[in-house]
Amino acid sequence: MISINSYLHFMGKAEEAMNFYKSVLGGQFTGFQRYKDMAGGNKIPAGDQEKMIHIALQIKENITIMATDVMTAMESPVVCGNNYHICIQAEDRAEADRIFQGLSAAGKVEMPMSETFWGAYFGMCRDRFEVQWMINCEPK
Repeated sequence: MISINSYLHFMGKAEEAMNFYKSVLGGQFTGFQRYKDMAGGNKIPAGDQEKMIHIALQIKENITIMATDVMTAMESPVVCGNNYHICIQAEDRAEADRIFQGLSAAGKVEMPMSETFWGAYFGMCRDRFEVQWMINCEPK
């Protein structure tokens, strides 16, 4: 594994929260993208277009906090308990698949491992203890 990081979910407050965390923890933003900036972003409801689809605050070399705003149209609102994922950066696809299969066994696959629009191999699951995981593998 390359790293394990926190991925936080907010209802429209990701940018504000991440600016707060930066003021306390330091670091630099290495990712900052709004829903309106992604491909097809113009089809997203106007009230969600300014929200953050991804924001990453790198605090140290292998310490990053990432966040997103959940769109208002999502099925389940953000509440304490579903407002985070633990994100594992895998070294390669084989490791990503092994970790994903292990964590999702007797749990729930939220998004199977697959290619993404940002170029990574990625999947999301909830393990049998209700902990939410993201597995990400960047191309070499």
